[in-house]
Amino acid sequence: MHEMVPGKRFDRYHELGQHAFGDKLGLWIVVPQQLICEVGVDIVYMVTGGKSLHKIHDLVCHKNCKNIKTTYFIMIFGSVHFVLSHLPNFNSISGISLAAAIMSFSYSTIAWGASVDKRIHEHGHRHEYGYKATTLAGTVFNFLNALGDVAFAYAGHNVVLEIQATIPSTPEKPSKGPMWRGVLAAYIVVALCYFPVALIGFWVFGNTVHDNILVTLNKPTWLIVTANMFVVIHVIGSYQLYAMPVFDMIETVMVKKLRFKPSWVMRFAVRNVYVGEHNTTLNAKELERQLDMVSFGNANFKVNLSKFLRRN
Repeated sequence: MHEMVPGKRFDRYHELGQHAFGDKLGLWIVVPQQLICEVGVDIVYMVTGGKSLHKIHDLVCHKNCKNIKTTYFIMIFGSVHFVLSHLPNFNSISGISLAAAIMSFSYSTIAWGASVDKRIHEHGHRHEYGYKATTLAGTVFNFLNALGDVAFAYAGHNVVLEIQATIPSTPEKPSKGPMWRGVLAAYIVVALCYFPVALIGFWVFGNTVHDNILVTLNKPTWLIVTANMFVVIHVIGSYQLYAMPVFDMIETVMVKKLRFKPSWVMRFAVRNVYVGEHNTTLNAKELERQLDMVSFGNANFKVNLSKFLRRN
């Protein structure tokens, strides 16, 4: 897709959309969907980072420390991005992305390894492996939720053109060669990370496993704390990966449409407002609650919908 037209590169998804559907329609088709995906993923990463920090706190200081709401840990996690968001482009976050990839492989290995250890020491404890939901509506929504989890695991397609745009390309050596090899390597690594966790996690915990298996595990304490710290580092890098195209879109509109002068002041304002909006405009606790409510796997939502379907 990046170089499908000779002599022209599509460095952004909206450029590809404009080529396919026209200048105006292409923007309206592509940009809203891409923004929903990227901003939504950033919100999920912020909540995930906060929950992992909360888990670390609870494991390390479970007796003598005051209980702190997840809200504050989400805000602590978000504060990191007031600094990192001022990195200029994808090339500047390559080191962070590499660290995030290493952390992903590390905490995934810890997750399934600790799960196997738990299974060994359970001494015959039985788990249920059937459908968790008791109604047809609940089963359908759990199925859809599972599909969403799979799509989220491979969410890198949201920024694939922006990433390929950073690779030098010539007619003799087009960028699609190294990009294709990179995509294959990335998806293989993702599969190595997630398939063992999914299969072993279900084997050990059955249908009671949490969406984040590290929340289910508590021992050995030092290892689970380490794994959750790896998760925090991973989502810090991933947040920046999905935020960078959003920054690019906003700054492009401000310069080309609103006639702002390109400067560090404009960049400082745009990026701080984006990060701050996640931290302050929306109450973090309310955000966490809403994420649970809109999840297809939420029990209250399923029960209420099931009652509605039976009445109608």
